Amino acid sequence: MRLIVAGGMVAASLLSGLAQADDLQSLDLDALDKAEGADFLGKWQIRNEAGDKSCDVVLKREMTIGGMQIDVDPACAKAFPIMDEIAAWRLKEGWAIDLVDAVRQMRLRFTVPDVTYIAAQEIDGIFTIAQLPKQ
Repeated sequence: MRLIVAGGMVAASLLSGLAQADDLQSLDLDALDKAEGADFLGKWQIRNEAGDKSCDVVLKREMTIGGMQIDVDPACAKAFPIMDEIAAWRLKEGWAIDLVDAVRQMRLRFTVPDVTYIAAQEIDGIFTIAQLPKQ
């Protein structure tokens, strides 16, 4: 999120942006076309902008507290410390992918403004998430 300092408007803009972050409704994979929903499942890689730091996660269909199950490679926390807190994922309107913690709080959101997922807010250097080819 880019902040433009204009008098005392920074705090109001930041709060407005955070409020909008939770405005997206969750999508139900069962309500989607079967192939469309399956496209989100499997191995993904989280990367920084330079692409020299990455970590693998597996998005699963099974439900857990806060969303659907996610397997986070234990090495992820070394590359991106926030990944140590991730316990689930959610698919949101507009095909956004949210990663949430154990108390159901959204910690990372990836949106797809074109063909590439981009982090809505860069945390720990995380810039993108990309699906790895299915084997």
